[in-house]
Amino acid sequence: MKLDLNLQRYVEWEVSNVMPIKEKFGYRVFLKYMDGTVRPQQKAGFPTEKEANAARDKTIGELYAGTYVVYANVRVKDFMEFWMEEDIRNRVGSSETYDTFGSVVRLHIVPKLGSKKMVDITRGDVQKLYNEKTEYSISIARLVKTVMNVSMRYAVDKKIIPVSPAEGVNLPKKVEKKPYHTRNIDTQKTLTMEQIQVLLDASKDTPIHMQVLFNVLMGLRRREINGVKYSDVDYINRTLRVQRQLGTKLGTKKEDFPPEAYRKQEVRLKTPSSYRTLPIPDYVFEAILEQRETYERNRRRRATVFEDNGYICCSTTGKPRSKDFHWSYYKKLLSDNNLPDIRWHDLRSTFCTLLLKNNFNPKAVSKLMGHAKELITMDVYGDNRGIIEDCVDEIQPFIDEVIPVAEEDGELKTENMDIVIPAGDYF
Repeated sequence: MKLDLNLQRYVEWEVSNVMPIKEKFGYRVFLKYMDGTVRPQQKAGFPTEKEANAARDKTIGELYAGTYVVYANVRVKDFMEFWMEEDIRNRVGSSETYDTFGSVVRLHIVPKLGSKKMVDITRGDVQKLYNEKTEYSISIARLVKTVMNVSMRYAVDKKIIPVSPAEGVNLPKKVEKKPYHTRNIDTQKTLTMEQIQVLLDASKDTPIHMQVLFNVLMGLRRREINGVKYSDVDYINRTLRVQRQLGTKLGTKKEDFPPEAYRKQEVRLKTPSSYRTLPIPDYVFEAILEQRETYERNRRRRATVFEDNGYICCSTTGKPRSKDFHWSYYKKLLSDNNLPDIRWHDLRSTFCTLLLKNNFNPKAVSKLMGHAKELITMDVYGDNRGIIEDCVDEIQPFIDEVIPVAEEDGELKTENMDIVIPAGDYF
């Protein structure tokens, strides 16, 4: 079914009096549009005139309140397909997020609710769905809850339902809730200051040294790291503009790209807050300069095959790295240096939790991480023993402590940076 939601853009309305319609009672709603057209909707089938008048009064109240449902016959399956194409496709930059949402809709929501009309979905239906999916998988249940909340809010906006049936419906009580705003850190999934220094030093001899630096010392996401270019660096102010990631654009076909390039397309970032400008620590800045020398040398030596796209993390022929290029090198680094076997993403968590545990302003940390709002940082990474005050004026003290510099004897120690970053800049 192809949905046409132009009806929601009416600018005026009228409601007729109750009248006999096919041996019962009903009334008509006239929706008027800016172009002068009028579209009637008939509400009929009431056994008595009293019931029809009660329904008419309710309709008038909904029209005044802006909650009148224009589309009373839309089924969940048709709406979900429309929502995916008209909303999600236009809001996400890469196919990965779109595919994840699509899988949740196709495999978990439509089989349970697809044949129902949107206006007939109740909170009980949503709760039953959550209960069943929790039995199947807690992680899937959480995804289903996200999709239901986002899609139902969109349905309210499009006048398909008056209120969201998912609003306020929670997963079953047996699913452990995260404490409000905070979660204890599992120290086995983050590195200590000493372990960070070991990792940085050991990674120098690997092709993923810059990726490690961008992750643990600047908090960039995996796909953001692969998309960083030399042109994103402000060499005067020593800042980095995060403005793209590498992935797969929606609507593209693999056969239209050279081998291995399909999943390395430049796509927009996750959210508007992901676009950010970050201070570059001295240690990272010097590494960028050294990497640029290597880049230029490879460009000269391999002129006939070199792809001069300006990526900082690239092969010797200039090709951008794939999203999983780091994996084998990273796991070997951890194993060879007796470091905890943590995920790559946990390095980003390490960067964030070190800031938070040192009482740094959560709003400033959220900005540095590119999170959509402060709550995300606190929910995912916060340590309630470290979050005591929200009054730190700058993040310089942490940078002074965490950024290592190489000494003549090869040992790593910390050194003050010459850049002070007021937290107020990130509000």
